[in-house]
Amino acid sequence: MSIDKQSDFAANLQIGPTSLGMVRIYVEGDGLELPMDFDPEEAEEIAEEIRAAASRARTMAEGGKPAKGPKAKG
Repeated sequence: MSIDKQSDFAANLQIGPTSLGMVRIYVEGDGLELPMDFDPEEAEEIAEEIRAAASRARTMAEGGKPAKGPKAKG
């Protein structure tokens, strides 16, 4: 599945600190539980990527062309 393809899949997302000083992104969906732990620096990088993607999406929704930005690692 492409990142740009619409999906009907629904999931719950929780984000918070762990007792070990990590940041956990927890995704729970139909038969899926996915805890992902990141050190604080990685979490800040992810937050920056989300902000940049939101900015590009906003520009596209307003009819403009998105600026090139960082691609998600994967």
